[in-house]
Amino acid sequence: MKRLLFAGALLLAMLLPVSASAAVHHPTGEYTQFAYCPLESPNLGSCLYSESTAGSFTIGKKTVPLKNPVVLQGGLDEEPTVNTTLIPAEEGNTLPPVAQPVPGGLLGIEAPSWWPKFLRDLFNETINNGFTGVTATVELAGQPVDVNALNLLFEKGTAITLPTKIKLSNPFLGNNCHIGSNSNPVVFKFTSGTTSPPPPNEPIKGSRGTISSNPSGTIETISGGRLVDNSFAAPGANGCGGLLSLLIDPFVNSIVGVPAPAGTNTAILEGKIQLAVPEAVKASE
Repeated sequence: MKRLLFAGALLLAMLLPVSASAAVHHPTGEYTQFAYCPLESPNLGSCLYSESTAGSFTIGKKTVPLKNPVVLQGGLDEEPTVNTTLIPAEEGNTLPPVAQPVPGGLLGIEAPSWWPKFLRDLFNETINNGFTGVTATVELAGQPVDVNALNLLFEKGTAITLPTKIKLSNPFLGNNCHIGSNSNPVVFKFTSGTTSPPPPNEPIKGSRGTISSNPSGTIETISGGRLVDNSFAAPGANGCGGLLSLLIDPFVNSIVGVPAPAGTNTAILEGKIQLAVPEAVKASE
């Protein structure tokens, strides 16, 4: 029996590295950014990589500019319908966590606009990086991400539906402070067209951007695009301060200005979207 168990353990040890490495891909050259494309998915029609390098999120009383690029990646079905559910990226990297500094932090204090720029920057950095500093990270809320390529191209309707929860990080807030949850997410419905928000928000215009392809026609790039949404609602905070959340959640709500109904919030993403032929991605490894 001991020999049998030893043989079984040895076999398992030999098999595990093979299984783990089978899901790891290392495309090279112009395909490097598609490293987490779900190439093993049987229904994969194209690899998706979207990178937003500018924009902002306004929720309640807080506007958080994008200081660090935000990536959305995965795959699209080989026979996409009008609405396609995004095939998740490998290793759970569909929406890699990227922290964005929240201006004013917990105190909600920012330097006056009439101060000289160097003094404003110094003051704001001190607030953002100190004990009162807060970062916001957009996370997936455990629900499917939908992509409508036709709406994106024709600048009408919803191009990307993104159910999220927004993690607020700070030593005082603990590790589980969120606006939104898996059961009650903040749902962004981004459009490259013009929004139709409820009042008091006014319509804002997005843009598809410029379409180009590489010489071999295996990568399509939409650059200079602008995805917008100002019709979503945001629930109140939950889980802030751990065991003290009953006391801390209302404090966070008052600082951020949540719950915030539809018509009072805005999200803008600016950057590029790329689609690649899976066979070309795999061949570059």
